[in-house]
Formats: sequence, C-alpha cells, structure tokens
Amino acid sequence: KSPHPDIFRVSNDDVEGCTNVGRSGWHIDGTFLLTPFLYQTMYFPSVVEGGDTDFIPLKELYERQDSETRERWDRLWMVTRDQIMHPLVYKHPNRNDTTLCFHCGRPFVYSWIKDDGRDDDFSSNHTRQCLSAKTVQHEIEQAIHDAYDDLVLKMKWEEGDFAINDNVALAHYACDGTQNSRRKVGLRLLHRTTVLGEKGKVSRKEDGRT
Repeated sequence: KSPHPDIFRVSNDDVEGCTNVGRSGWHIDGTFLLTPFLYQTMYFPSVVEGGDTDFIPLKELYERQDSETRERWDRLWMVTRDQIMHPLVYKHPNRNDTTLCFHCGRPFVYSWIKDDGRDDDFSSNHTRQCLSAKTVQHEIEQAIHDAYDDLVLKMKWEEGDFAINDNVALAHYACDGTQNSRRKVGLRLLHRTTVLGEKGKVSRKEDGRT
C-alpha cells in the first residue's frame, strides 16, 4: 500500500505495511550496505499512543565514555550477515567529527572483530579477536541506558509529522508501543525514505582505514 516504490511503508498492521521494523535494537539504517544511508525522512500519516522513536547523538555518546572504553571501541569492527565490515568508531562523512556505526541485533549483525591496534588494513595476517554480536550489543545498550536521561530524544509523533534525520549522526530505536495491536490503539503508519551515501565514500577511521 505504499504510495510510491521508493517509500518504505511501516505499520503495526501487516495488512497496511511492514511490521516490527526498528525493533531489533538501537541502530543506524543501512549497515547492510558498504556505505550506510546518509539521511532518512520520516512521515507519519497516522500515529498511536506509545508509538514513539528514541534518538541518541553518537558523537556525544562516544565522548561521554571513559578513556578505556573509547580505546576499546576504537578497535571494534562490526561484521554484517553479508560479511561487510564497518568500524564502530569513524569520522562522519560530512562533518568530519567522530560518530559510530552499529546495529544492535540480528539478523543485521553477525559478529564483531577487535583489531590489534595497528595502523594497517585487514589484508595482513595479524591475529584478531572475534566477539559475539551479543557481547558488544550489551555494552552499547548499557552505555545508551546510562546516557538516556542526558542524551536521548524521545519523539512523540503527531499525525502529519515529518522529520529529516542525519542517519550517521543519530542512532534510533522504535519503542515497544510502535507494535501495539491496532485493535487496541489504532493504526500506526510511517512512510520512510532514505538517501544513499556518496558512492565509494565508505566508513573511514581517523587513521584512514576502512
């Protein structure tokens, strides 16, 4: 029922649109691509009580971690189900400040790799530690939980709301109420579009690695 092939229609009713979208965990969109989406638009033709979206700024989330955590995060790489790798910590492609790339939850993330801190790429034979998806997911989720009151913006959508989101600067999460039964709360509809990142402009760490 999408009004256009380029509009992704999300709902709490599978007759009206895709359900359970954004519920696997905190994330940015497009981590299944070599270059995640730069921006997304969100339009709400119909809203429900509790159908909120939480957003958190990633630069500020990183900066509030202690030095030991930042050093560990600097060495983590997310591995997707299609074996695409993204550095957890990298430079925002437009602002050139620090941001994060992650998706907390399957099937989008397969595992994490912790590099040895050397300024080289993954073509060498250096030993690297493989971490389970849940291990890093729990750490990121705990960091967000600890920062919730200070950093998280809870968007309580109203009918007709339209938003443009800097996808690589803000992680987001669809709250529980987004999937409440239509019979109980009514129909929730979200029309989402995404803007692709610049071709060939992949997530790049401060030392230049991709």
